[in-house]
Amino acid sequence: MSAAGADLRISGVTAGYGGSTVLTGVDLDVGAGETVALLGRNGVGKTTLMATIMGFVRAIDGSITLGGEELATVPTHVRARSGVAIVPQGRRVFAPLTVHNNLRIAESARSGDWSLERVYELMPRLRERKNNRGDQLSGGEQQMLAIGRALLLGPRVLLLDEPSDGLAPAIVQQVMGVVRDLAQEGITVLLVEQDLRAAFSVADRVAVMEKGRIVHEGSVEDFRGDADRARRLLGVGQ
Repeated sequence: MSAAGADLRISGVTAGYGGSTVLTGVDLDVGAGETVALLGRNGVGKTTLMATIMGFVRAIDGSITLGGEELATVPTHVRARSGVAIVPQGRRVFAPLTVHNNLRIAESARSGDWSLERVYELMPRLRERKNNRGDQLSGGEQQMLAIGRALLLGPRVLLLDEPSDGLAPAIVQQVMGVVRDLAQEGITVLLVEQDLRAAFSVADRVAVMEKGRIVHEGSVEDFRGDADRARRLLGVGQ
């Protein structure tokens, strides 16, 4: 089995780009083994928060801890070794390399109990396509490959940024099935997702961002049951 998930705690995090502040005091806790869907309109700071957790964007202020270990001041590679892995929006697989070689690169840096064989068992389609190049894969296959690469790093928390982006509904269901399997493995998941049906199908809780802050947290059932709140925060009714 893989290493157990760990609590991800974000407290008072402020961050941005080139002198412009995007996040303004973000507070969010994701419990060990929990899946939280991070929702919000475009441009409110969701991807910036994911990048800040991973260390791609420097936190100006605040704390980011994983299992009690402070990460806000350490480089990205240290966070990765501590158990943080990201599946970025747009997949970003190595197009000229085969599926197998994409995974082998990640395996060379792996920590924990995830192996190539376990990745292939979780996502048999990758085994079927192992000799195909990244640019010969469908969008869903590329998404599974990106998830597989992240798993080989042995994550305790997995950051998923828009995994359904550009995928057909049937493929979205397959990808969300993989996310559910990872939750059963005990991995902590923070999921940014615009497809609300997909997000609700895997999340234990939802958190909603607005103007660089978390403005609502609650259960999926509670959020889905309040159409006025969903419309006010997201511009849609549920």
